[in-house]
Amino acid sequence: MTAIAAIAVNGFRESVRDKVLYNLVLFAILLIGASYLIGQLTAGQDIKIIKDLGLAATWLFGLLIAIFIGIGLVAKEVERKSVYSLLAKPIHRYELIVGKYAGLALTLVVNLSVMAVSLYAVLAYMRWGVDPAVEAAWDARALDPALLQALLLILFELMLVTAIALCFSTFSTPILSAAFTFGLTIAGHYSSDLRNLQDVVASSSAQHLARAVYWVLPNLAQFDIKSQVVHGRHVPAAYVGFAALYAALYISMLLVIAIVVFSRRDFK
Repeated sequence: MTAIAAIAVNGFRESVRDKVLYNLVLFAILLIGASYLIGQLTAGQDIKIIKDLGLAATWLFGLLIAIFIGIGLVAKEVERKSVYSLLAKPIHRYELIVGKYAGLALTLVVNLSVMAVSLYAVLAYMRWGVDPAVEAAWDARALDPALLQALLLILFELMLVTAIALCFSTFSTPILSAAFTFGLTIAGHYSSDLRNLQDVVASSSAQHLARAVYWVLPNLAQFDIKSQVVHGRHVPAAYVGFAALYAALYISMLLVIAIVVFSRRDFK
C-alpha cells in the first residue's frame, strides 16, 4: 500500500504540473462564468441555463482531462523509458497500475471540486437580491443541493472513463487509446438502444449479438442526471448508490484487465 500511495501522489503531482490540465480547467471555469451572460439573454430561464451549461462544461472538460491524461499514465513512462527504473525498484507491476489510476482519480476529484465551487459561486451571485417568493416559484433553488448528486455521478463516470483509457494505454499507442476511449464513451451513452434492437430486427442472431454487446459496453447514460436536476426532479439516493456500485465493479474489472496485460508485457 505504501508503494501504491507513493505512485499515486507522484502521479497526482505530475498531472497537476501538466499545462494542458490548467488550460482545460481554466476554460471550463470561464465557460461556467460565461453562462451567466448567456443566461441574461433568456428572461426567466437564467438559472436553468447556468446550471445546464455549468454541468455540461464540467462533464466535457472533465472528460477531456480523463482521456488525454489517462492515456498518458503508462504511455509516458514507456516512451521516456522511465518504466525500467520504476520496475527495477521493489514494486510490483500491479502497484504501478493501481497507483497511477489513484493519482488521476485524485486529480479528477480536485478539478471537479474547483469547477463545482465555480458553478455554485455563479449561482450564488445570480441569487443575490432575489425575492424568496420569486425563488420559491422556480423548479429548483439556485443553490440546489441536488447539483451535488449530478456532479457526483459525473465524477463516477469520469473515473470509469479513466479506467478505460488506462486499460487501452497498457497495450496500445496514445492516439489509438484516445480514439478507442472516445468511441467507447460515445457508445456507452447509447448502449441502451442495443437493448431495444430486438424490437426492430427480426434476425435472432443479430438480437443475441446486440444483447451481448449491450452487457459488455459500459452503461454511461445512467450517470447523466443533468436534466432531472436542472428541472427540479427528484433523484433517489438509492439510484446514486447503485450507479456508484456499478462504476466500482466496472472499474475493478478494467483495472484487473490492465494489470494482467501490463504484467505480461515485455519491456526488454
